[in-house]
Amino acid sequence: MLQLDNVSFSFAGDEGSDRSTTRTLSDISLLLEPDRVAAVMGESGCGKSTLLDLIYGLQQADHGTITWKGEELLGADHHLVPGHPMMKYVPQEFDLMPFTTVAENVGEHLSIQMKGREDRIKQLLEVVEMSTYVDRKVKTLSGGQKQRVAIAKALAEEPKLLLLDEPFSHVDNFRKNMLRRRLFAYVKEQKISCLIATHDKNDVLSFSDETIVMRQGAIIDHRETKSLYSKPKTIYVASLFDDVTVVPAGIFGNQEELLLYPHRLQISNKGYKSTVIQSYFKGGFYLIECQDKDQVLWVNHGSYLKPGETVFLSIR
Repeated sequence: MLQLDNVSFSFAGDEGSDRSTTRTLSDISLLLEPDRVAAVMGESGCGKSTLLDLIYGLQQADHGTITWKGEELLGADHHLVPGHPMMKYVPQEFDLMPFTTVAENVGEHLSIQMKGREDRIKQLLEVVEMSTYVDRKVKTLSGGQKQRVAIAKALAEEPKLLLLDEPFSHVDNFRKNMLRRRLFAYVKEQKISCLIATHDKNDVLSFSDETIVMRQGAIIDHRETKSLYSKPKTIYVASLFDDVTVVPAGIFGNQEELLLYPHRLQISNKGYKSTVIQSYFKGGFYLIECQDKDQVLWVNHGSYLKPGETVFLSIR
């Protein structure tokens, strides 16, 4: 179990600056139960990566405590080598040996005498779809391939807590979905707790048990993923997942303001009258931007609609 209690952190300001420090995280408290996958979402600069750095011990908290199964995790001021024996971290900058092979990188911390060592390396390379590159030098790999090797390397020593910072950011789109499925299936099967910092809703909706939303260095929401997505408390939270229509009270007979994703609205024979501004092709449907006076509405529709066309909207 990972627990943070009132953790704050500040980067030192530039010498001679009017501000001696820049507060990055403020009073962070959270609990991650064993075998759970949690996503950390938020805009760039909100503190997601810094949070992972603190947990792993790359930075030293100003105050507050971080514990893993009751053991306090001390920060960078207390350890020359960061980390914990049962914890692994895959940051955005990969810690790989460029002039050795993929297999040598994955097995770097596995004993040569370990029984089944080669099978273990093979298994992990299959998880990240890098089996055919086993003898390739890391320096010859693309960014996405290096990222997959870094993930396999992190899993090699069977961690109980895995920290991932934008783990698929360099991976080709056509590989991402399969890689996600393989990785998170493996994490669940091995009962590994996982904390993943990401901008990508596709990392979150299908694979995370719970979602932590950060803004300006603070946690503003932390719930089961389905609940947080279905009933966002603010437009900021909702906008992390999709375009959002803010519906004032009364437009659809609603008694209070609503936050609606495009799939929650539909074009009908009657309803709220508005004008099409633009149609955006999304593959299997079009995202339609509509407007009435100052009210902007987003709706998914099966076909293209011309700008200027009058439509009626209702809640699906």
